[in-house]
Amino acid sequence: MGNTMKKTIVSVAALLAISLGSASAADLAAKVYKKAPPIVAFDPWDIAFGSAIMSNYVFRGITQSNGNKGSVAAYFEPRYNITKDVQLYAGVSGESISFPNRASAEIDGYFGIRPTWGVAAFDFGFWYYGYPGGQCYNTQAFCGNNQSFGIGLPINGNFAKKDASFYEGYAKVNFTINDQFSVGLNEYYSPNFLNLGAWGNYASVTAKYTAPSTYFGSTGIGMYISGEYGRQWLGTSDAFYGTGPGTVYANGIPEPSYNTWNVGVGFTYKVFTLDLRYSDTDLSKGACNAFTSDYSTTTARASSVSLINPGGFESSWCGATGIAKLSVDLTAATNLK
Repeated sequence: MGNTMKKTIVSVAALLAISLGSASAADLAAKVYKKAPPIVAFDPWDIAFGSAIMSNYVFRGITQSNGNKGSVAAYFEPRYNITKDVQLYAGVSGESISFPNRASAEIDGYFGIRPTWGVAAFDFGFWYYGYPGGQCYNTQAFCGNNQSFGIGLPINGNFAKKDASFYEGYAKVNFTINDQFSVGLNEYYSPNFLNLGAWGNYASVTAKYTAPSTYFGSTGIGMYISGEYGRQWLGTSDAFYGTGPGTVYANGIPEPSYNTWNVGVGFTYKVFTLDLRYSDTDLSKGACNAFTSDYSTTTARASSVSLINPGGFESSWCGATGIAKLSVDLTAATNLK
């Protein structure tokens, strides 16, 4: 091979090497110095808290505040997000009440887990309802032993234990259909509802429509319409709530199961919510008296006399009512940055 040919081959090889080397260097530089995506800090902890004032504290269709006497409430709920789809939580809440046993307040404690799977948001937990400061209602009742038979006074024939505290386990799921519509299913069970000695099982369905964010223009006001239909099943009370020695229900009464429903409209602005709601049940006034031991009732009618309400006294604690509630709800991650 001549010198000229060798020089040509070497020159071509050198050019290829330089060309390939330059290309590789360019690729390498692009990979090395390409800007990395920003790292988003993830703080799994959060705290939700809030308070409310309401014209009537209604729990499953039945007033806890002696009708339209008003009530205030507050809650505090630490949260821990295991992932973006699984949240652990625990909390405490309190409400002002007006019970027959004159308990000073309702103080609750609860905890649970909220997993989300697609459009389904689940909630599984345990709730304790505490009613401290109570005293036996009707001094002629044998209140030293909660299992003793209660003897009512002539005022209205009702009596209540010193302690109405109880707990429930619950399972809930809410399905988000789209930005406007959602539906839910709820299930609660207690082996001793309101410390009556009777088991309690509550199941309900809910629905909610949320208006588009532009419904009120740029005012920042939101609106929703929501409702619930549920049924509270109840077992038989213990002997404390029996109807007296020698009667059919001397060892306890079959607590009246009932249906309840509510529907309302709400308006939101920033952290505030105004909820206006109608609530009702299918309990008769006589059955309501037997279940609630309403201390305020003085009305008795022959038409309300029954085996579990022998005095025929009537209570309006379970009837139709309107509720106005103004609440404020915040989270540390969103509102306290």
